[in-house]
Order: sequence, then C-alpha cells, then structure tokens
Amino acid sequence: MTTTPASARTEDDWTEPPERVAPHLAAAAAMWQELPELLPKMVATPEDFVEADAPMGAIARRLVAIPKVTAPPTSGEGEVEELRGVEFTHHFVDAPGDGESVRWHYVESGPKDGDPVVFLHGVPDSWFQWHVVMAGISDRHRCIAIDLKGYGQSDKRTGDYRQEGVADQLIALLDTIGVDRFSLITHDRGTPPADHMVAKLGTRVIRYGRGQQHLWHLHPSLHPQEKMFTAPTAPFVLGDARTFTIVGYTALGAKPVDDKLLERTIAEFAYPGISTAVPRYFHSSSFRQEWIERRTRLIAAWRCPVLLLQGSHDPGQPHEFYSDPDVLAKLPKGSGLHLFDAGHFWPFEAPDDAAETIGSFVNGDLGH
Repeated sequence: MTTTPASARTEDDWTEPPERVAPHLAAAAAMWQELPELLPKMVATPEDFVEADAPMGAIARRLVAIPKVTAPPTSGEGEVEELRGVEFTHHFVDAPGDGESVRWHYVESGPKDGDPVVFLHGVPDSWFQWHVVMAGISDRHRCIAIDLKGYGQSDKRTGDYRQEGVADQLIALLDTIGVDRFSLITHDRGTPPADHMVAKLGTRVIRYGRGQQHLWHLHPSLHPQEKMFTAPTAPFVLGDARTFTIVGYTALGAKPVDDKLLERTIAEFAYPGISTAVPRYFHSSSFRQEWIERRTRLIAAWRCPVLLLQGSHDPGQPHEFYSDPDVLAKLPKGSGLHLFDAGHFWPFEAPDDAAETIGSFVNGDLGH
C-alpha cells in the first residue's frame, strides 16, 4: 500500500501591485460587484446607461452598437475562407485524450513546408483572435491556430480540464497532425496549458511568445474573475456571448477594437456547450495553483527563448511585474519582454504591432 505524502503549504509570497493601478483595481472590483444587479437592466435597455461612468457607460454604448449574433454554421473539413487577402483552411481531427479521443478544430494558413507556429487563444476568444498575426506571417510560416478544448468548434464534453491535462492533449494533437518542432504563441488563458507544454517538450519548442498572463508576481486582487468563473451562475453569464464578450473587451481593453472583429469574436464564442465547458478549467485549477507550479517547476524547465508579450495598460497585469530584472533573469537565454501600447486584448487593440513583433520573433530577428 502506498500513501501520498502531505505537501507543505506554500507561503503567501504575494507581490503588492504598484500604487498607480490601485484606482483601476478598485474600479474593477466595484464593477464585478455591480454587474450581477446592473447587467440584466443594461442588456434590456442599454440606451438608459450610455451616459453612465466608465466602464458601465462604455459597455452600454457597445451593447447599443453591436447587434445580436449567432454562432456560424459548423465549418466543413478543408473549408477555406479568405481574411485579409490570405486563405485560412479549417480542419478537424481526433487525437488521443480523456481515455479515448478529443475532437479538435484548428485553422491553418501559410505553406505546408513552412516553419510551424502554433497559436493558443484566451477567453472569450477562438482561433479567430490570431487571424491578423497569421496573415502577417503566412508568407513563410505554417500557422496553426487551435480552438482550445471547450471553445469554438472543438470538443466540449466533460473530461480532463486541468492545465497539465489539456497540455498533454494539445501535444497529442500536434503529434497527430505531424508537427514536430514549432514556435508557440499564446494569449490570456491559452498560456497556462502552454506553460506546461514548453516545460514538457524541451527543445521541441523553438520559441515561446508568452502572452498576457501572470508569471512570477501575483496578488489575489489581480484575478477577481476567478469567483465569477467558479460561481454556480457562470454558465448563465457565459451563455450570453454578446454581453460577456463586450464586458470583457470593454473593461480590460485600453484601445478601441473594430466592431466587426468583436461581432465575429462573439459569434465564435456562441457555439453550444461553451458556457458549461469553459468554467471547468477554473474548477480544475486556480490562479494560485498555476502560480505555485510556475515558481516551483515549470519556469525552470523551459529551454527555449521566451518573449513576454504584455499590454502595458492592463492594470490587472502591471507591466512592472514583467520588466523586473530578477524575473527576466529566471527565463532562458535570449528571452525578453515586449510591451504593447494597448490593454489586455493587444491582438486586436494593436494588431499591426502584434503581427510585426511576433513575426520578428518567430523569424529569429528579434534579439534580446
């Protein structure tokens, strides 16, 4: 008979956020408190709230401007759509996972024999979050943007939604479609499983563009959304894809995002099953657990250059936490930081800078 040894509790080595973000964090905390009561009224009659203080007024104005949309028809295997003058091909594949297989939807652009670049999106996004960057680098790279498990047109059944479990399933997907060595680009909640992938795969990952997620420094005040995602009401909140997406992009963004981009983002987040699947990630892990795993085993296992990609105006992830020389020194040789003049959603807030920066990084032209 074997027993599992008890683990010592990790000391709370939180980092206090800089004073400059205190007003923003207070406003965000107030917003999350007010939303349950105000949001139904705003959705019913948004025009009554357009003059309200930020961010409620801005959210109401977006609710007025952006029409209700539905999920697009399910794509066909090999279906091609053109965006920004580039062809994007939809694929579906079953790969090992959850004791049998997981069905994945991913979209490719660029030459089949190009150096592969794999993209992982965050909340409330999909593969579409990366189409601008993909269009910018598809002349020489095989770009592969994956709908994460539980999102878009990928599998939404119950199963293993731990960050490490999903990482193992993503690796199985890449094995199945014949991707050996590759660069990896992530944003938001696509980053935690990627942290495990980079730790597991060693030199198989050529470069890691690690986007918009906590790293070494953390404080509980920086992730109030955890309570929302783990609440019993989460499926109902996420079930209104239009409102949820508008709230997220408005409250966390610093630069305007084109309404047409938001409409497609909403539509991709409206597929049936997403609202119940996404909370499983938050029930299977926690921001604290991810923080401990990064500090105790993941960062030390990374072997490729890491470029931290952060929006400089996201108060929930203060840029000082990433420019800290002691933190950068923990990353592999050749690593660095790029700060976008944007908020949380820099792939759409600063699309040209994102395409140029990521293109230079994966080409090996961005030295640090």
